[in-house]
Amino acid sequence: MMCRDLANFRVLSPVLTLALLAACSSDDGSSGSESDSATATNATNPTTTSPSTSGSASDSATTDNSGSGTDSATSDSSGSSGSTSSMGSTSTTGNETDGTTSMGSTSDTSSTGAVTLTEPQPECVQDADCPEGQICLDGMCMPPPPECQQDAECQDGYYCDAGYCKEKCKPGDEMMMGMVEKSYIWIPSQNLGDVSKVDTLTMTELARYRTGPNGSGESGSRTAVSADGRFVVVNGRSSGRTTMIAANLEDCVDKNNDGIIQTSQNKNDLLAWGADECVIWSLVHPEWGGSHANGPRGVTWTVGTWNDDPNVCAWEDPKIWLGYMTKTSGLAHIVRMDGISGVVEETIPVANWVGQLPYAPYGGALDPKQRPWFGALRGEIIRVNADQNPITVDRFTPPSWVQSYGFTVDMDGNPWMAGCSGPVTTFDVQSQQWIKIEGTQACHRGIAVDQDMHVWVASNGPCGLVEIDGITRTLIAKHTLPQCSTAIGPSVDVENNVWLVDQGGWAWKITDKNVPAAKKVDVAGSHYVYSDMTGGQVRGVVPM
Repeated sequence: MMCRDLANFRVLSPVLTLALLAACSSDDGSSGSESDSATATNATNPTTTSPSTSGSASDSATTDNSGSGTDSATSDSSGSSGSTSSMGSTSTTGNETDGTTSMGSTSDTSSTGAVTLTEPQPECVQDADCPEGQICLDGMCMPPPPECQQDAECQDGYYCDAGYCKEKCKPGDEMMMGMVEKSYIWIPSQNLGDVSKVDTLTMTELARYRTGPNGSGESGSRTAVSADGRFVVVNGRSSGRTTMIAANLEDCVDKNNDGIIQTSQNKNDLLAWGADECVIWSLVHPEWGGSHANGPRGVTWTVGTWNDDPNVCAWEDPKIWLGYMTKTSGLAHIVRMDGISGVVEETIPVANWVGQLPYAPYGGALDPKQRPWFGALRGEIIRVNADQNPITVDRFTPPSWVQSYGFTVDMDGNPWMAGCSGPVTTFDVQSQQWIKIEGTQACHRGIAVDQDMHVWVASNGPCGLVEIDGITRTLIAKHTLPQCSTAIGPSVDVENNVWLVDQGGWAWKITDKNVPAAKKVDVAGSHYVYSDMTGGQVRGVVPM
């Protein structure tokens, strides 16, 4: 039995399972829940408070040498002498309290009769292969768990299988992404109309897919990867299009029924639009405003619903949330789509969108309760309370010095904004305070949080990577890289390595937080991406 198989069999004692896994385990980040003091605003009739914002309406970055198609990175920041602001959300109905959070994790060692093992037990074929007092179960020698004939004879959380009580699947048992056997980063090009699939383990570009029929007219910008790594969606700013692609052949669709999956085989194998059978669906949002600025940007997946059937052991029914601006001035649409079929299930209008108009909701991310958040360009942030029926929207107005650009949410449910030009900021949901990270005044782009609660921010002043302690909310370092043109988007892979995509046509992989030792992979095209290119943001906030 391989180490990766251990979590698929659990006997009654959690200690036994944890001990067996100890020899081949890796630390996991823990997640908590935040205490929300905001009240919910009905999504169909939200109230707003406009912040004082500054910045240009230009869609061309001052640091970008790639030509058109790059969103504005030009703004004047008014600055602030303080580091916090207690400006809250606008509201009309309701109150909720989510509780408090703490970092770290604990193990349950209270089971009666638990046997603690310090070394993995022998593999076996039959009971005779095992030491006295142990039996052969699923290829491993183990102390016998309670016997049973039906599920009712086992305690809660366990089921009866082959005469013994075994623990039902829990999130993590399915070994997300195959326990680092598979891990991809998806890097779109805004000038080529495609997206590259790069293996984060081997640093090899495995395939390239068109994201629409219009080439550079798609202007692919934001990507989001599902928590299990099986699917990616790419938003086209200039085409109003969202396209979904499967990472694995078993999820691709034999559309011409010839018994063969026609798909890209390497970075130079770019099939014609409509010919690649791993491109599952594509949708042009019918109500988008029609301009490059209006097109869909902010996007995130939900994890879905956990199925603990041991024959399934997987998250099911994941959703996609994204935002775009409509043909009506100031009206944003936040939509929920079925992740597998692409069917739009819910459209939430948000009137009087507060931000640098006419830009669409600029960034999207998920919190631990699977509620999507969206940040405007140098404007408000909103939380979609998808756990309420009917769904409501909370709107939070930041001080003018926030100047938000890149956007993410950490494992405690607190949003982070990368200001351009302005500081990196976090919004503490419990205290309702906007907290400035001192020493980070610059033009920043994308932002990501790793499993150690380090916050990583792409910086264009100077070009590099900013590292922040997300717990103490203090600056750790401003890193330089061996080559830096326009640092665009950081992301965190399944091994907790940080990636930084550069608009100039490459990406850096940073292991053990050793930025000077970063490894480079070249990826053709001009890359303008701020979002969850690996699925790391979703896995980071929802317990796996």
